[in-house]
Amino acid sequence: MKTKKTLRDIQSAPDERRIAIDKVGVKEISYPITVLDKKNKTQHTIASINMYVDLPHQFKGTHMSRFIEILNEHRREITVRNFPDILAKMKKRFNATTAHLEVEFPYFIEKAAPVSNAKGLMEYRCRYLGTMAEKKDFILEVRVPVSTLCPCSKEISERGAHNQRGMVSVAVRFGKFVWIEDIIEKVERSASAPVYSLLKRVDEKYVTEKAYDNPKFVEDVVRDVAVNLGKIKSISWFRVEAENQESIHNHSAYAFLERKRE
Repeated sequence: MKTKKTLRDIQSAPDERRIAIDKVGVKEISYPITVLDKKNKTQHTIASINMYVDLPHQFKGTHMSRFIEILNEHRREITVRNFPDILAKMKKRFNATTAHLEVEFPYFIEKAAPVSNAKGLMEYRCRYLGTMAEKKDFILEVRVPVSTLCPCSKEISERGAHNQRGMVSVAVRFGKFVWIEDIIEKVERSASAPVYSLLKRVDEKYVTEKAYDNPKFVEDVVRDVAVNLGKIKSISWFRVEAENQESIHNHSAYAFLERKRE
């Protein structure tokens, strides 16, 4: 009778190099998640998920399948509220001192055009970044497309002024829960004009004139975003990046700031 071969656990074998690894895990797992929606309570979307833990020097490798098992245990219920539970489970399952969970997803908001009220879905790219070591940390990132018009161009030109589409990236830490929609609203208020998915001619006229009457340098945008984010009392820290894809230059304009509430 043939003897059944023992399946060796190579990952748990000792490693003689004695070099610890800061992060080891899996990347770019496409997975359905649930996001809290201010208007509709919840929104279902598809996320790209990265999961990592630290690996002590004495082990050759980690058990990658355990990451997927943890995701499957939560099924679609991966939200801001249960992030700490997932990170704690990762630490325990891998006997790790540090766990990291990164979840990137598209978030959609129905947005009405400013004059015709024509409705369309706007996509905003968002990320949850969670870490659990001795302490836990959670960051929400939101990328918001905006329109800006150059104050210098408006000042020196006899006719018109150059404008461009920009991207504002905001990252926040908070105590009391913060809605994605509230961050988007603060950013769009800080630009020359918002960006829409659907505009009729009357809307294009309105948006164009609004931007012309509200010129902003990239420096103005990050400063105004900082002022507006400061009005959300539960935000304890934020980072703001703005990049304008210049329409008449062969480069982008960029500004960055980071602040912690005193």
